[in-house]
Amino acid sequence: MIVFNFLPMYGIIIAFKKYNIIKPISAAPWVGLQYFKEFLTDPEFFNAVKNTLGISTLKILIGFPLPIIFALFLNELTSLKFKKFVQTVSYLPHFLSWVVLGGILTTWLSDVGIINEILVKLKLIDQPINYLAEPKYFWMIVIISDIWKELGWSAIIYLAAIASVDPEMYEAATIDGAGRLQKMWFITLPAIKPTVTILFILTVSGILNSNFDQILVLRNPLNASASDVIDIFVYRMGLHLGRYSYATAVGLVKSIIALLLLLSANFVSKKLNNTSLF
Repeated sequence: MIVFNFLPMYGIIIAFKKYNIIKPISAAPWVGLQYFKEFLTDPEFFNAVKNTLGISTLKILIGFPLPIIFALFLNELTSLKFKKFVQTVSYLPHFLSWVVLGGILTTWLSDVGIINEILVKLKLIDQPINYLAEPKYFWMIVIISDIWKELGWSAIIYLAAIASVDPEMYEAATIDGAGRLQKMWFITLPAIKPTVTILFILTVSGILNSNFDQILVLRNPLNASASDVIDIFVYRMGLHLGRYSYATAVGLVKSIIALLLLLSANFVSKKLNNTSLF
């Protein structure tokens, strides 16, 4: 933690200096808030913010509830063998890196890929579409592929929380005539509410993160207008263009906003349902 998280914080001062990689940080002249003012007037930066917030918000609205629903229904399966089979199949994509999955998706979504073949044969589209070359499809591809990869893995913590619910509560509800959906709504969901709250707080704090690995392998010059998120923007400015001070300034502001979001979500959660990280 000290070596990889705290010691590198010294480099934050690059954001306030005109840094040259040839010289040490201490030798770089101070420029104050120059780079902060610069990116706040950069149209490319605001496009990156729009894409980041759009993708992250949709991931929260669609991707956050799905693992909860999946865990609830998985818990209702009576066949142990089938339950293990479903769990295994849903977990598997998590263990593949985005480099591998990116290659698979690029092949599937090309104009000669399996997705187009299926859609053309079903007569849902007339002509094949190169989906990764069309910016309007990029957000949808990112969200669906992220859910496909992480749905089963994200459900593990909810299944663990559900497993801690007292079985006698279900037995009492059955005697009272409650059905499966009623048990889920009145017993299971309230029991896992603290877990859901904590994970939601962490998800909100990471709203400016948009899964750098995933977008890096799926983006290309044709979909750049929809795929240029903040992390990619920092990557391009820092490593491609060598604008280290500028990239550090953007990264620093992003980290500060993430911290404020974490504290705000934690405060609101504590006030509303008395559950929080601290």
